[in-house]
Amino acid sequence: MRRILATVLTLFALTALPAAAAEFFDRLGDVPVMPALAPVEQAGIEFDTPAGRIAEAYAIGPVSRRAVLDFYGETLPQLGWQAGGDNAFRREDETLRIDFFGPDGDLTVRFTVAPATPAS
Repeated sequence: MRRILATVLTLFALTALPAAAAEFFDRLGDVPVMPALAPVEQAGIEFDTPAGRIAEAYAIGPVSRRAVLDFYGETLPQLGWQAGGDNAFRREDETLRIDFFGPDGDLTVRFTVAPATPAS
């Protein structure tokens, strides 16, 4: 059932937008949604702390981890994010981390933006 829902959501997301349009996660600001992924609107959090904001968003799709990392590895530097290793990117005082759940082809991806820890 989950796989069917993921496929339907992905197809809807791909056909609902013009080819040139980019969709971004509501909670994450200018972090784009990979075209093969569908955001899970009811999942995630967003709040402010004294150290900065913490935001989390999820997306699902019939993709591989490698495809997701390749897409964000190409796209995020254009938006000012720099690769930080271990599926993480850094921009100014924030870190974006990408985590994966489930098998390739039926993947859930979590995106977490949190205050960056000071460099050692």
